[in-house]
Parts: sequence; C-alpha cells; structure tokens
Amino acid sequence: MARLRVGVLISGRGSNLQALIDAAAAPDYPAEIALVLSNRPEAAGLDRAARAGIPHQAIAHTSREAFAAAADAALRAAGIELIALAGYMRILAGGFVGAWRDRLVNIHPSLLPAFPGLHPQRQALAAGVRFSGCTVHFVRDAVDTGPIIAQAVVPVLAEDDETALSDRILAAEHRLYPLAVRLFAEGRLTISADRVMIAGAGAPGGTLFNPAAAAVGPLASRGG
Repeated sequence: MARLRVGVLISGRGSNLQALIDAAAAPDYPAEIALVLSNRPEAAGLDRAARAGIPHQAIAHTSREAFAAAADAALRAAGIELIALAGYMRILAGGFVGAWRDRLVNIHPSLLPAFPGLHPQRQALAAGVRFSGCTVHFVRDAVDTGPIIAQAVVPVLAEDDETALSDRILAAEHRLYPLAVRLFAEGRLTISADRVMIAGAGAPGGTLFNPAAAAVGPLASRGG
C-alpha cells in the first residue's frame, strides 16, 4: 500500500522534522517525508533533509503571497497529500491555508487554546500553571487555531525556567507529532463541528495532580 506523502515546512533547526524522518524510517509507518521546504536557506533542518536523502528547497519569503505560490507549486509537483508545519515561523497566506484546508497541520508548544503565539513557555511560567504541553492541530487562518488532533501534557516544575520547560515540552513534541501524522495517514481523523474525532482512539484514565496528591496527604471527598 502506498504511503502518505508528507511535505514539511521549516524555518530553523528541524528537530520535529527529524522526529518525523525517524518515524518514517520504520517499515510499518504509513507516511513518508517526501519534500522539505524552508523560508530560510540557512535553516539547519535542510541539512537534516539532505542527510536523509529527502528532496528539499529554500524559497525566499519576499511576501506571503509569493512564498505561498512557490510553495504550493512545489508541494503539488511532489504529490504531497499532507503538509506538516514544524517550526515554520511565518504566517501563511490565507489563500494557501484555504487551499490546503484539513490537509495542513501544525504543532505548538502549549495546551491550546491556552498561550497561542510567540513564547508560549514564557507565557505559561508567567501564568503560574502547573501543567503545560504541546498540541497538534489543523491550521486555520487565525494563528494557532483550528481543530485539535492530539495533545501531550508535561508538568511545570517549581525550578523551571523557560529553557527547562521548553526542553521538556520539545521531548513530548517529538513523540506527539509522529503519532498525529500516523492517525491522519491511517484515515482515522474526522472533523465534525470543528472537533476532531479519532476512530478507535482511547484516552488516559484517571486524574493528574501537580503537586502530586501523595505529597500533600489524602484528598478528602466532598459532596455537593
């Protein structure tokens, strides 16, 4: 059976691209990374693509519309069926987003809809949340919006700074993105009323506490 052809858009080091490349190396993975595009010719992720033997190209971002037209042509010429944004740091033209609707996904280092936009880890620390994480979602015109496919949760520790929290979230991203792409490739995702339904998916049972419940003693059950 033919594997889903995935195009990846990057702007930088491409660590999530590498996670997808590594996942696609498994014979039973239902997708392949068929093209990597970057708006920055110096992006280290292009070297990752080269080492993996994946076609890759830098497209100058002279304007959103010009980049969109060139990227769209390259993606269609390569027979791309799904686009994965992996650290692509520019806002895409609305026409491009519309043309690839429900075939364009992104990963963001927060539990959306909390902390969209830039520096979400810094936002999480400033807000004093006890958990953060990452989200894979279908892309819509507004930044960091769209139906949520999957999320991973990590604790926020008292000693965390932005770097420590970012590293913990990034490790979760490297596991979550290949999972989300697999679900798409297997045809298990359906969008209904702006929610993603996943065929055959389970969910964790139980509740997470931070601080851990054991550290603060028994939790009394309270009636309403």
